[in-house]
Amino acid sequence: MSEFRVHALRYAVRDARRGEHFHGHDARAGQPHPTSYYVWLAVSEEHTVVVDTGIGRSRARGVEGLDYLTSPVEAVAALGVPAESVGHVVLTHLHYDHTGTAREFTSARYVLQRAELDYWTGPWADRVARERWLLDDDDLAHLLAAREDGRVTLVDGDAEVVPGLSVHLVGGHTAGMQVVRVDTARGAVVLASDAAHFYENLEDDRPFPILHSMTGVYGAFDRIGELAGGPHLVVAGHDPEVLERFPTLGPDVAVISG
Repeated sequence: MSEFRVHALRYAVRDARRGEHFHGHDARAGQPHPTSYYVWLAVSEEHTVVVDTGIGRSRARGVEGLDYLTSPVEAVAALGVPAESVGHVVLTHLHYDHTGTAREFTSARYVLQRAELDYWTGPWADRVARERWLLDDDDLAHLLAAREDGRVTLVDGDAEVVPGLSVHLVGGHTAGMQVVRVDTARGAVVLASDAAHFYENLEDDRPFPILHSMTGVYGAFDRIGELAGGPHLVVAGHDPEVLERFPTLGPDVAVISG
């Protein structure tokens, strides 16, 4: 069995309020609730996989309150992994803060759910204008060009990307939201990405307010629990607590499994 070493790399932080992060009324909505932005690196003896590619530097300048610590590509390179050596890039969904440096991984094959791409390119794409701010058109254009070049794998449901690392369609947050399960020395790790922005979303059974399907969000919560080797092996997508729940290499790198 292929075992991976997995790191969570924080590349940005943003001041936020609780009301931005939990669906429905919250009496503490105005209280501070900071956001961390991560990409994830999984390396085995045979394969190097990056999960999500964060926000590009130019787009980051337009995000109010964002403190851009480093580019995701630089964060990956700091662990000794140059962008051109990455074999696969898994895109959990196509929101701008997960696709922004995909083009810089020039040798990678991109893996995403067909349902996610169809949502943004299908016959209804022009009718979801209220959500269009969540998509970066340049990132989408790059992925469509990469598909023409044969560099995109579109998945329908669950699939093994490489031995020891698989993707699983959960939906909820977006039409084609997928999580990533990774075999490690500690057990099965689940990189939840935006299927669970914060541990509190999971632990209090409270969805994030940006969602495609309410019931889908709850189903995603359950699926994360089924896939992980235990709650201690779930990695939330935007929670500063990731850097408290796992050992660290400096202030912005969590060692999920070394």
